[in-house]
Amino acid sequence: MFDEVAIKTDSIYGLKVNNKPIYDAISRILDIFLSLAALVIGLPLFIIAAIAIKIEDRGPILYRQTRLGIDGKTFTIYKMRSMKIDAEEKSARWAKAEDGRVTKVGKFIRKTRIDEIPQLYNILLGQMKIVGPRPERPELAKEFYKELPEFANRLTVKPGLTGLAQVSGGYNLTPAEKLVLDIDYIENRGFLLDLMIILRTMGVVISGYGAR
Repeated sequence: MFDEVAIKTDSIYGLKVNNKPIYDAISRILDIFLSLAALVIGLPLFIIAAIAIKIEDRGPILYRQTRLGIDGKTFTIYKMRSMKIDAEEKSARWAKAEDGRVTKVGKFIRKTRIDEIPQLYNILLGQMKIVGPRPERPELAKEFYKELPEFANRLTVKPGLTGLAQVSGGYNLTPAEKLVLDIDYIENRGFLLDLMIILRTMGVVISGYGAR
């Protein structure tokens, strides 16, 4: 289902996808502008975090993961490494509360979302947006799909750096709860909703709410 298979229909599992060409065009321009601004502002934080990661365990600063984008097409995201080098040696899985795989530096950059800074590059490439459903890993998405066939609905729009689910609980939500919020966003996406999510994201970054 999620192996580079394009979704051709505009109505999946009852979700009516509203095409918004003007919104898509303008939001793309805004995504580029905001990403460049965020890169400039976040560069000092990135450098400090990179040095801290190296000092802690001498491991790589960045790591790559395959994620699902629009129409189920895969792409590679970049994040600052917040877990031990062999954290997923056996298999991929969601982070848990008080996850022992997370390093000391990792706890801080996860709480402040500094680890997400490299994904601004994915936004500049057009693979992601500032706001949208978070891109899921194919292996985890397949597991969710077994219980939630509607999970495919999330692939009808570009994924985002932040989203309605992330500012409403993040890791504290179940996949089913996240799906409801993601579908709500897809059906109602627009500039005002995006602005509300961005403002709430700032609050989440300050408070560290929902991080693991």
